[in-house]
Amino acid sequence: MYPEQNRTAYGTMNAALYDEGLRQHMLRVYNYMGLGLVITGIVAFVVGTTPALYVPIFSSPLKWVVMLAPLAFVFFFSFKMQTMSAASAQMTFYAFSAVMGLSLASIFLVFTGASIARTFFIAATMFGATSLYGYVTKKDLSKFGSFLMMGLIGVVIASIVNIFLGSSALQFAVSVIGVIVFTGLTAWDTQNIKEQYAENAGLEANQKLAVFGALSLYLNFVNIFQLLLSLTGQQED
Repeated sequence: MYPEQNRTAYGTMNAALYDEGLRQHMLRVYNYMGLGLVITGIVAFVVGTTPALYVPIFSSPLKWVVMLAPLAFVFFFSFKMQTMSAASAQMTFYAFSAVMGLSLASIFLVFTGASIARTFFIAATMFGATSLYGYVTKKDLSKFGSFLMMGLIGVVIASIVNIFLGSSALQFAVSVIGVIVFTGLTAWDTQNIKEQYAENAGLEANQKLAVFGALSLYLNFVNIFQLLLSLTGQQED
């Protein structure tokens, strides 16, 4: 081969290795996320369908601890993400998934099993399509990041205010806007995970990045599911 042909072949090989590495990385992200959702679903179902477990929790002040514990985990991740090892991040994520399951157990007390299952599949379809778009699109989604974060802050503030107001109209608006925001964040986060992979080197860094990427996508999916359930879920008689 001529030198130019050698360089072309070398570049093609490097591109192929990078694409394969990125594919493996994204599979790792989705596997972590999927396992987290399985843990959440099992814990929520067991607790939400077992009176000996849900009565002591949701009929006492302990319910506030259960409801706020996931938020404490998110803050813990935010402050410790730079210093945590990949193994510690992975175990903390699974512990967070179990705590989130406790928090979500109450949906089995409010909504029918059929509507929960239906909403889950709708949310999974929306999430999958949007995440795929974020992965394959060549369009730079970073310019939407600030807009989506402002929308997220607005949804959080409105949700807190509505705890005291109890307005069904405000809850409907929050749910609709929230679904749009978290769907957009799914595409944005997916593209961001791809870009961060290119900026990191080493197995440890990429494994930790995969855990935090899984956490971001997990939170998006759970919020889409909860908001859709509040919109379309059929309540128990």
